Amino acid sequence: MLQERTEGKWIASFRRVLKLNGIGAGTSVAIVAESQTRPILRELSEIALYDLGAVFFTVNLPTPEQSAPVPVRSTGASNAIANMRPVIEALKHVEVIVDVTVEGLLHAEEWPEIERSGTRLFVICNEHPEILERCEPRAVLGPKVDHGIEMLRDASEMRVTSDAGTDLVIDIRDAPCGGTPGFTTSKGGVAHWPGGLCLCFPGENTINGRIVMASGDMNLTFKTYLTNPIDFEIEDDFVRNIGGDSVDADLFREYLAAWDDPIAYGLSHVGWGMNPHARWESMALYDKRDVQATEFRAWSGNFLWSTGSNQYANRFTLGHFDLPMRGCTITLDGTPVVVNGKLQGELA
Repeated sequence: MLQERTEGKWIASFRRVLKLNGIGAGTSVAIVAESQTRPILRELSEIALYDLGAVFFTVNLPTPEQSAPVPVRSTGASNAIANMRPVIEALKHVEVIVDVTVEGLLHAEEWPEIERSGTRLFVICNEHPEILERCEPRAVLGPKVDHGIEMLRDASEMRVTSDAGTDLVIDIRDAPCGGTPGFTTSKGGVAHWPGGLCLCFPGENTINGRIVMASGDMNLTFKTYLTNPIDFEIEDDFVRNIGGDSVDADLFREYLAAWDDPIAYGLSHVGWGMNPHARWESMALYDKRDVQATEFRAWSGNFLWSTGSNQYANRFTLGHFDLPMRGCTITLDGTPVVVNGKLQGELA
């Protein structure tokens, strides 16, 4: 079993990554943590920020009571701030938030207001430090991710196919596009570690077709590999039918049904992974408590799709799945960016 103790190599890794995020002597930083935060992540952040000469403080919030009908995992939507005005105001007056909350503040209700102040957000995902060390962001990935995002912004249509039967067409005109190499220095910028992905949030009535998840594809909410196929019919952004006679399919159906919320069946974002240091097979080597599963959103050449909230289509729900797939081909206006799970051209 992996131990969670302060290691010199992890301090060095945190120091390098925080520096890559533009943090140095005099940078004002707030660490945002909660009572269920992995203690080692808060400790490593504090030591690295001290070494860099940052001016920092730590906000330690109580983890809220559970309100959902089923466990909530890997949403990127922490509710730990709980709309407390003193916390929000404090975070609006620093240059950088180092976020070590359990779920992260990427999609938190309070983030848009904080973002408008120019504060940038760096999320250290709730992973064991060994995973963070292995997936440490590198500056060389920045231009490739930027290029992928520009390709998304310039395209009108994304099409995704696979030998398993996937054939999905997505109108991405005017879709907000983003992603991260795992670092940012822009005012109001957002990054997370592990990083390395390009994605977009399609608008209303833009996603149609079929997705067939095959054995070995991943359900990151459950932190599992599929052992049997699941067949999804997608019509006007929503999963209309879930086919499959297996425990994998039953778990998917039951979890979505538990929310008693039609929006839980809507698609959130689509994109692909860019991180050559993230590995599809590595989840087999960790206990579930060791992983937040962010690494698997970012492994190089995956097709990543998600169900749940899409603020740009005016859909909000706590029900959420992130679902990376192997062996897909992704084209933008007919130009391949991923072929059979391999990045193409300047993205490779």
